[in-house]
Amino acid sequence: MRGEFLKGVLLCAFSTLCLAQSPYSGEELREIKALSPERVVGYKEGQGLGYAKAAELNHYPGPRHVLDLQRELNLSGEQLEQTDVIYQRMRARAKALGREILDLEYELNRLFASQAIEETALRTILEQLGQLEAALRYVHLNAHLEQTQLLSQSQRNEYDRLRGYLGGSPNKMHHHSSHHHE
Repeated sequence: MRGEFLKGVLLCAFSTLCLAQSPYSGEELREIKALSPERVVGYKEGQGLGYAKAAELNHYPGPRHVLDLQRELNLSGEQLEQTDVIYQRMRARAKALGREILDLEYELNRLFASQAIEETALRTILEQLGQLEAALRYVHLNAHLEQTQLLSQSQRNEYDRLRGYLGGSPNKMHHHSSHHHE
């Protein structure tokens, strides 16, 4: 009986220790603390990182995925060539902006790590990061706009189907902002 009580006490104490651990535990080992390794790679490689989700999920196909689905979408030679141009331009711009973002994130991390951060530097870096993030999001969203203009409506519908998007066609949009809930 005494052994069971001791097991219970130890289990409770161990559980409390586990619960007290920060969700950030382990992240202190990252080179840039605020960014996951996957996000760092995404910035370096010019990946989408979810920046164009508003377009992608509202019937504006992205060039990377259109290239992946070129056969299924029955792209013409001209569509394929123009899609590749859009993708290469988007990726080059995204990689350049991603490098700038990583440089600033590294500097922000360095200033905090060295205990040398001050309010003016903090504000400046954050404003620059905000501008770069906006520019990066624009690059990705604009590529979706350009891509959509190259495809027929039936190709866009097929793209949505192939990507597994269950929402209706863009003609059946449902706007929540016009509803009044009480």
